[in-house]
Amino acid sequence: MKIIATLAGVLALVSVFAATGLMENNSGTCVFMFFGYCALIVSAQFIPAILLFICMVKVIALVVSESFVVQKK
Repeated sequence: MKIIATLAGVLALVSVFAATGLMENNSGTCVFMFFGYCALIVSAQFIPAILLFICMVKVIALVVSESFVVQKK
């Protein structure tokens, strides 16, 4: 019985602390759609950046490998 009283006391304190930070979200659906659209634009810009980086690495590797080729006479 003493354990149940202790647990009830601890759980009551936890719920009080959790309730103090409660904040309502009054944003509408349009706000979330706008943020989603902005995230879509930002994430879509990663595709060309990754392709450009891959091409850049290929060209650098080609230039470096050609500079170390031993010329035959």
